[in-house]
Amino acid sequence: MVERIELFTDTARDLVDAEDPGAVFFRFLASVVRLTSRNKALCDALEAAGAGRFTPSPGAGQDFDEALEALLTRAQQAGAVRQDVGMADLRALLVGCLSMERARAAGGSQAEAPGRMTALMCDALRATPTVTKLPPEGEKRNESRCEVCGAALAVARTGRPARYCGGACRQKAHRARGRTRRP
Repeated sequence: MVERIELFTDTARDLVDAEDPGAVFFRFLASVVRLTSRNKALCDALEAAGAGRFTPSPGAGQDFDEALEALLTRAQQAGAVRQDVGMADLRALLVGCLSMERARAAGGSQAEAPGRMTALMCDALRATPTVTKLPPEGEKRNESRCEVCGAALAVARTGRPARYCGGACRQKAHRARGRTRRP
């Protein structure tokens, strides 16, 4: 783990004087996430290194942070990264992105492209406003809900609005009406 973190540190130090600091910064972040997200131990080591709790080599975490901060500063000076982003923000985004990429890969969802969380993280860091279109989720404006469980109702083929999501909820409602009618 220490050798991998030192490799990331050396790479970041080599890239500090690159010609296009913004593009280099985003490529470096994406490569760290791509190379680290499949290795839980390395994810944990990077998280611990950022918090100063990396006991195998406490200096490795600090060196990585310093090299990453140098890349961040150069990218901010070039106008590619938002000025209000600090190392604490970048660290939190990096660790969160690693965690989310691991969770998505473990879920085995083939429909979603790998690296989506990394792309969203990079979009959030960019100085120029960009819009990432996410799939619509949640409640729609004219969506009907089941009277018993609150689940979204599918539009009936007959055109008549449904009141329940299925037979079980219909039966529960029927039993509840029966209890209220009896004296």
